Amino acid sequence: MMKLVVGIVIGVFLALAGEYLFLTKGGMPVAARNGQPLPLEQYLTSRALRVAMARDAGRPSPISADEPNLLAGARVYRANCEMCHGSLDTEKRSAIARGMFPRPPRLMPPGEGVTDDPVGETYWKVKNGIRLTGMASFEGALTDTQLWQVSLLLGKANQLPEPVKAELR
Repeated sequence: MMKLVVGIVIGVFLALAGEYLFLTKGGMPVAARNGQPLPLEQYLTSRALRVAMARDAGRPSPISADEPNLLAGARVYRANCEMCHGSLDTEKRSAIARGMFPRPPRLMPPGEGVTDDPVGETYWKVKNGIRLTGMASFEGALTDTQLWQVSLLLGKANQLPEPVKAELR
């Protein structure tokens, strides 16, 4: 029994020592130009994000997705989001977006978008930001109404009325 306990202690110590050496001897990629996450990194971070958002993801918007709110959301998007997440009519990425890791998703068609995400989830991301991704928190920089307006805009990005599309061009 004592050999088992000693073996477990030694195994844990070696694993921790290996992690320490990996981190302190330059094994951990920290430059934004590195293109791939470490094994399990994407799984663990996406799982943590889902858990953090769980309470608010299904939250409905307190404002309607009407044209005035979508127009206001378009103005918020152009001023605060476009430089990283791209514009409506071009696939071209800004120098800021090209230099980030992970790469910010395109939020306007044509692109990846978040039109299938619940509006509460998008609101949570815009309000709180996402650590270690470059996604800033806009709480305090935007009003709660503006946070909802841009979240509604992104949820409706593939079915925007012409005046809203014109505002985004």
